[in-house]
Amino acid sequence: MRRKHLILAVLVTALWGINFPITKLGLAHVDPLLLSGIRFALCALPWVFFVKRPNVAIGWLGAYGLIFGVAMWALINLGIAMGVPPGSASLLIQFSAFFTLAWGCLLFREPLAWPQLISIVLAATGLLGILAASPGKTTTIGLTLVMISALAWSIGNVIIKLSKVREIFAFVVWASLFAPVPLLLLTWWLHGTSPFVALVTQANTVVACSLAFQVYAATHFCYWGWNCLLREYPVSTVAPLSLLIPVFGIVSSAVIVHQVPSGWDWLSIALILLALAVGMKKGRAVLGRKAVSAVS
Repeated sequence: MRRKHLILAVLVTALWGINFPITKLGLAHVDPLLLSGIRFALCALPWVFFVKRPNVAIGWLGAYGLIFGVAMWALINLGIAMGVPPGSASLLIQFSAFFTLAWGCLLFREPLAWPQLISIVLAATGLLGILAASPGKTTTIGLTLVMISALAWSIGNVIIKLSKVREIFAFVVWASLFAPVPLLLLTWWLHGTSPFVALVTQANTVVACSLAFQVYAATHFCYWGWNCLLREYPVSTVAPLSLLIPVFGIVSSAVIVHQVPSGWDWLSIALILLALAVGMKKGRAVLGRKAVSAVS
């Protein structure tokens, strides 16, 4: 990966990590599904009137919008609202990296080399280590929802690859148009009108700042940057970099919502960083299409 793209990847993962505790601040005042619906409404409007629709089939836009808004971020918000700490949520969502590596190998015949396989084992050990160090802090349903959202993110990565979209920012803006209505309808179906009525009194500066960060930093900028990377490199090259997100997520959660990692957490974070370092090494492909070498 070229240096400027690596810098972009680190910036994107840092903002995404910070987004988890920032989102929790908003969830303290607004229903999780309603907050997600407002987020994606602001992601799409008024921008669809100024940004030309990308040159892809409407089906790809709809599929990505539903996966991105309903199957991924709404489930993450629900998981956090049900008790999953934002630092742990930022960690669990990174299982998408392993799902994405599998999709890349199965669908695109992208090679997996020994360093990649070793990095998967190290990263999985680090991910499980952090979870094992904090028993009882999350609910089973919340954990399950976040894990489903990780699978959804990996499917979203595949959609980007299959659609062959080039206008990444326009793609994110127009795809976001498909998420608000299902999310608002789900809010009404599950809770009636009470979340909408409560929004009038619960909306404040914290909610506004949380939404602004989610929309303009975590969605417009970060998904533009991330999808640009997916456009330029194999999914097996980009996906492992998402493991930096929980590092930033856990550190920022300690600062913003005072969720301080334990010594065991820091050891697990070190394992994840080691996994990234190992995964960036060249090696002989052992899975996927035949090749002399592959780079994670």
